[in-house]
Amino acid sequence: MRRLMGIPVAAVMVTACVTINVYFPAAEAREAAREFVDKVIGDEATATPPVEEAGDNKQGGPSAMIDGTTSSLRQLASRVDLYAVVGIGSAHAQSPDISIKTPAIQAIQARMAARFNSTLRAGFDAGALGFASDGTIVVRDAAKLPLKDRASIQQAVAEDNRDRNAVYREVAVANGHPEWESQIREVFAKQWAESARSGWWYQSGGSWKQK
Repeated sequence: MRRLMGIPVAAVMVTACVTINVYFPAAEAREAAREFVDKVIGDEATATPPVEEAGDNKQGGPSAMIDGTTSSLRQLASRVDLYAVVGIGSAHAQSPDISIKTPAIQAIQARMAARFNSTLRAGFDAGALGFASDGTIVVRDAAKLPLKDRASIQQAVAEDNRDRNAVYREVAVANGHPEWESQIREVFAKQWAESARSGWWYQSGGSWKQK
């Protein structure tokens, strides 16, 4: 009787000794977003990060030293497997590459590139459109658009936002993790701003800034 009772307990213990940890591959997602965005808005765009306002974190200052120490501790913590520390094995799934080469994603990308070159680029050059912080495009100042072009550009913005929402979802699903959609959207939103050309507008921290 004791032997029979011990079998399920042993099975549970063996099962509990293996855990699967899948982490969101942020670096790979940023690279995929950069490739996607640059193909949509063109190779001439210079991917320069938005300028951050100067604060206390100047090089060599106390805050910079604290931030550097905190960053080092976080990197160290990320390498520590707590399950291994307590004697439980951990089967780590390698961070997967983020693929944007599926037919569905490439079809969306082609539509967005064609739409950007034919209609949306003029709106950005005029200062009427901007990249929102949620990864969409907004008409921030319609008065800067010629009256005859307003309806077509507003329609193009609506169509592009549908494609944007679709591609963020499709990238997550295509890579086997639908739950990553919000993180994919966040990475892409930052990339649109970073790839914006000089004079274009983007949203950061709830306010609009010009590149």
